[in-house]
Amino acid sequence: MSYEVSKSEEEWREELGEERYAVLREQGTERAWTGELLDEERAGVYTCAACGNELFVSGTKFDSNCGWPSFYESVRPEAVELIEDTSHGMVRTEVRCARCGGHLGHVFPDGFGTPTGDRYCMNSLSLNFEAQE
Repeated sequence: MSYEVSKSEEEWREELGEERYAVLREQGTERAWTGELLDEERAGVYTCAACGNELFVSGTKFDSNCGWPSFYESVRPEAVELIEDTSHGMVRTEVRCARCGGHLGHVFPDGFGTPTGDRYCMNSLSLNFEAQE
């Protein structure tokens, strides 16, 4: 697939650093309960750490008690790309940034009590947070 923001793997590796590269470009996952944005409670916008695309707003973040920042919907449907993921002997839905293809995490239909019923389980390493003034 072709993305609006496209770089060589060498450019991504240099720009993102080892940890972010492993998650965003190699579909890695940070360890549960270790992400910097897990307990972020300020109002603001969550953007893609690779390209700056706006992905989630703070009002859709909720505590799912899963160890990763969780949201019940993206800022707009076209901000993310959803892809069937059959790795690790499971069937899941991978969430990627629609602008650069960076791996963000997975979405699950178990966001009980949320308006959408979805839980976008995201890696903090895939996101930047811009607090509202």
